[in-house]
Amino acid sequence: MPEIRVTPLGAGQDVGRSCILVSIAGKNVMLDCGMHMGFNDDRRFPDFSYITQNGRLTDFLDCVIISHFHLDHCGALPYFSEMVGYDGPIYMTHPTQAICPILLEDYRKIAVDKKGEANFFTSQMIKDCMKKVVAVHLHQTVQGDYNMTPDRHLGAAWIDKCRPNLLITESTYATTIRDSKRCRERDFLKKVHETVERGGKVLIPVFALGRAQELCILLETFWERMNLKVPIYFSTGLTEKANHYYKLFIPWTNQKIRKTFVQRNMFEFKHIKAFDRAFADNPGPMVVFATPGMLHAGQSLQIFRKWAGNEKNMVIMPGYCVQGTVGHKILSGQRKLEMEGRQVLEVKMQVEYMSFSAHADAKGIMQLVGQAEPESVLLVHGEAKKMEFLKQKIEQELRVSCYMPANGETVTLPTSPSIPVGISLGLLKREMAQGLLPDAKKPRLLHGTLIMKDSNFRLVSSEQALKELGLAEHQLRFTCRVHLHDTRKEQETALRVYSHLKSILKDHCVQHLPDGSVTVESILIQAAAPSEDPGTKVLLVSWTYQDEELGSFLTSLLKKGLPQAPS
Repeated sequence: MPEIRVTPLGAGQDVGRSCILVSIAGKNVMLDCGMHMGFNDDRRFPDFSYITQNGRLTDFLDCVIISHFHLDHCGALPYFSEMVGYDGPIYMTHPTQAICPILLEDYRKIAVDKKGEANFFTSQMIKDCMKKVVAVHLHQTVQGDYNMTPDRHLGAAWIDKCRPNLLITESTYATTIRDSKRCRERDFLKKVHETVERGGKVLIPVFALGRAQELCILLETFWERMNLKVPIYFSTGLTEKANHYYKLFIPWTNQKIRKTFVQRNMFEFKHIKAFDRAFADNPGPMVVFATPGMLHAGQSLQIFRKWAGNEKNMVIMPGYCVQGTVGHKILSGQRKLEMEGRQVLEVKMQVEYMSFSAHADAKGIMQLVGQAEPESVLLVHGEAKKMEFLKQKIEQELRVSCYMPANGETVTLPTSPSIPVGISLGLLKREMAQGLLPDAKKPRLLHGTLIMKDSNFRLVSSEQALKELGLAEHQLRFTCRVHLHDTRKEQETALRVYSHLKSILKDHCVQHLPDGSVTVESILIQAAAPSEDPGTKVLLVSWTYQDEELGSFLTSLLKKGLPQAPS
């Protein structure tokens, strides 16, 4: 029986470093190739040695599919393709193909140019890696992170009732039920407004794409409505490039953005300006969007260190922070942080967490599983304890078996594949004409010709198949010999056969033809006398494959002999 084997190389009972190896139908596919924000050593990348200990990776792996451009889903790609060695195809959507190299280069600059790390991929490696990418359209791809609630810039995740053998889903917020999006937005705007009104500064650490654009649109609209003059800045370069690509890929955004685009581009901001690092020391209130989103490096961490000592200021964390990052530490309540050079930073500024994450909450995950109706669910990209809670919830409420393998652990699922076959209307009408109503509990046998075209199967009548394929009909008949002791002439023997069958087969069309042969449906019976024995007659019984059952029955019946004729 065919099976699906799934092994997380990253994101197994952990958040970040998403990398799932799937083996199905003799093919090995890697879903995502991400890095971990909480590590600065070899642990930041997935353990690719699991794929093969010796030999080229390309010989063992058929393709890599990148779900989206977040670094925890694509950050290890140049390392994997250029340093470990993979030459096969890498599939991703057009926006991901455009944005991925920007984020990878920014990540490389922070790691190599600012932190001085060795054994890291170069700018040229990023370019060489991207040459292996094959861009695909939106509905051809798998989804990595998803949200069941629409954003201000993107629509909600949606899936048809496809009933897959296995649904692999992220579980970052496995135990969280968020309040309504509108309440969160109102709370966010209130806190930002109150902080700047009292002269404080607001730092919003974001990753360059996704939450940055959503929150920029939210603040831009609020500033316009309230006629506020307090400056709003975003990190130059990266987010600026990101907004450029959002403008390019307007058709991929939600309906509201697409409609508004006719009058003005929602990603061209009037109140939000590019940030210069010198602005961080300016007096007075301001709002700054800075990357990266977990305060583990870069400009957001630099600004945080400058503003952390003032209780007037506020930092709003709009997304998930992995363990080991400064963001995770301050959200856990830590107020004294040991920074580089053993310096202790005392955090006096207000710390707020408001989830505008791209990840679905527990309700959203349950909703997706309910919509898809899979045979099994496999959880990745989540913390072990939270996964365990969601696993039990899925199994109890949805009656679906659920798995949560750790990194390097393999889950094997047997499958019974079903092949959908379309049936022609003509064939169905012919079956219905027989007067038998369809019954789901009683399978019906349909005779037809199976045609495969463009990977699709159709069952049609043999006449339609011949016409479509331009073929001439060749009829195959099976013939069986039955020996009878009968001294009469062949014509009289045939007449006796006709009378005998007519009396037994009340529900069948039995005919005696002018040439002396007998027919029962498509079955033909002819009598012949062998020259060597005139007292014996040979009945030749022939039929088409459709009447195999009836042909076999008649042969057995005639072998028993004919009833004696009255003298």
